[in-house]
Amino acid sequence: MLSTPKSSLQIHRINNPTATTSANNINMTCQKQSHHPPPRRAVAAFANPPVPEAVARYHVHSVGPNQCCSAVVQHVAAPIPTVWSVVRRFDKPQVYKHFVKSCDVIVGDGDVGSLREVRVITGLPAACSTERLEILDEEKHVLSFSVVGGDHRLSNYRSITTLHAAPAGSGTVVVESYVVDVPVGNTKEETCVFIDTIVRCNLQSLAQIVDTSSVRPRS
Repeated sequence: MLSTPKSSLQIHRINNPTATTSANNINMTCQKQSHHPPPRRAVAAFANPPVPEAVARYHVHSVGPNQCCSAVVQHVAAPIPTVWSVVRRFDKPQVYKHFVKSCDVIVGDGDVGSLREVRVITGLPAACSTERLEILDEEKHVLSFSVVGGDHRLSNYRSITTLHAAPAGSGTVVVESYVVDVPVGNTKEETCVFIDTIVRCNLQSLAQIVDTSSVRPRS
């Protein structure tokens, strides 16, 4: 079974057609299906504050019968350029992702289509993963990657991260959503709990890092 990392963080997850994450001001509907129909769309709906339609469309996933999807929202006090300078580094996820031990780009130079090999810390049900950069939109501040290999249990994992201005210009809103196969022996709820915990930990770390750097006095 997947082991949830030790954390005091609250976990917010979506794993059925009616579940909501009101604490994050985000609702996502993952539509149930029978065993054989093609994947349907999992639609993320945002409110209070609303996510711009141009951003929300990136968080609409095609979800198969044995997959789950979820999303985590994080407010960051720093401006978009500061946050994006960290998020866009496909070659350096360990800067804010504390569960990543090291990362090497093995194909490409950081552009779309590049592959990286990520090694994770001990204690997780994984050793390494091979990930491909799917989207890197410098203008709209969108990054997406998919897991294409490695030693782990999260098959067909695809993540999308977007940044947009917070209401009244008060910093940045980071939204990270994903879709993934449910591992054999686990439920959709267990899978979402596990991944949501890691994603939330990563985004809170991102907020701390960029907020600290943006207020640090220049020498």
